[in-house]
Amino acid sequence: MVEQFNFEKLEVWQKAVAFADEVIALLDKIETSRNHYRLFEQMESACTSISMNIAEGKGRYSKKEFIHFLHISRGSLFEVATLLTILKNRRWISEDAFLKLKADAFEMGKMINGLINSIKISA
Repeated sequence: MVEQFNFEKLEVWQKAVAFADEVIALLDKIETSRNHYRLFEQMESACTSISMNIAEGKGRYSKKEFIHFLHISRGSLFEVATLLTILKNRRWISEDAFLKLKADAFEMGKMINGLINSIKISA
């Protein structure tokens, strides 16, 4: 069995990785002009930043630093939610895809908030 880093055991990290994969797969299917590559790059950056900041924070030595990175992760999640709205408004993604990813994002947001609160309580 392959050893795991501590962050890989966090359910919210696992969901964030799966979410990023879903978002990137969705972007791969969108056919639009090259004029919007920056928007898509930002979406890829933000959706991968969610799990990366959870991992980086878990690797820090203090709870305060971990919480800081969780706040950054949550900010990236909010970026993705905003970008999903823009993609939906442009009709580049379906309402169903939007609603599914928005629900996933909302669930992750609650999980990140819960983790922040549990760390604060145990501090």
